[in-house]
Amino acid sequence: MEKGYKPKINYLISSEEDEHWGLTVTTVGHQTIAVNESYPPKNHPRGYYFNVEKRRILNEYQLLYITNGNGVFTFGNNMDSCLISEGKMFFLMPGVLHTYKPIENSGWTEYWIGFKGEIIQKIVQEGFFLNQAPVFNIGLNERIVDLYLKASKIANEERAGFQQALSGIVMHILGLMYYRHKTCDFVDEELIQKINKAKVIMRESVYNKITAEDVAKRMNVSYSGFRRAFKEFTGSSPSQFMLELKLNEAKLQLSTTTQSVKQISYSLNFENPDYFPIFFKKRTGFTPIEYRNIGLTKS
Repeated sequence: MEKGYKPKINYLISSEEDEHWGLTVTTVGHQTIAVNESYPPKNHPRGYYFNVEKRRILNEYQLLYITNGNGVFTFGNNMDSCLISEGKMFFLMPGVLHTYKPIENSGWTEYWIGFKGEIIQKIVQEGFFLNQAPVFNIGLNERIVDLYLKASKIANEERAGFQQALSGIVMHILGLMYYRHKTCDFVDEELIQKINKAKVIMRESVYNKITAEDVAKRMNVSYSGFRRAFKEFTGSSPSQFMLELKLNEAKLQLSTTTQSVKQISYSLNFENPDYFPIFFKKRTGFTPIEYRNIGLTKS
């Protein structure tokens, strides 16, 4: 994960009313583990921290998504093992003995969300996700990364109704995981995988000074070919896509923080802070201050 892209870990509570909704979220977060770093880091409370050699059992479901690096996931009474690489998601179920970690000389970037409730129990009891290895090959997908990040932001705010909003994100991630795993044989083309990886890199680097040329270089492809393929696949150039990501983050900061327009512009590494308000109004129809004031009025 890029510099400036800080790890985020939330452990959540739910009320009796939330539990009547049928699905509640217990934890959500993301972090990067450096090569040969101790795993898991000692920033998890009792009940979540575990010794990778001794394994553990959870009393909830969790979806873990790896976007960079390699590792191993071991599960069940027979301790079956699966290799984990970028683009893999594994589904932890309550009562199942398991352990996982990055392999030696390879850190990884992980996203996770934990949840429980009658809704997910019914889905599993109906036969979905049973009788198959709990590792899903979904590829790198910027939309799924964005869902995890949105869940972290909602969890951090803990506003009224946040559990209900998070339950919707869980179902969205779960549905996309199931869909992409079922159809991976039809879309598993090298070009598509590279474009999806590029989108993930861009999303994780939204607060860093990185160009579309830098992204192409990281993937060992020529920029001209990368730009052409990216535009054909997404409908926009890599540079335009990165600007849209920055625009969405700017909207979020204007709505949820008191940072000045200049501070937001600097945090998102706009090359010319004076251009940021012009770009923002051109794309939204409002100046940044007008957009912030509209948000305050609605809230």
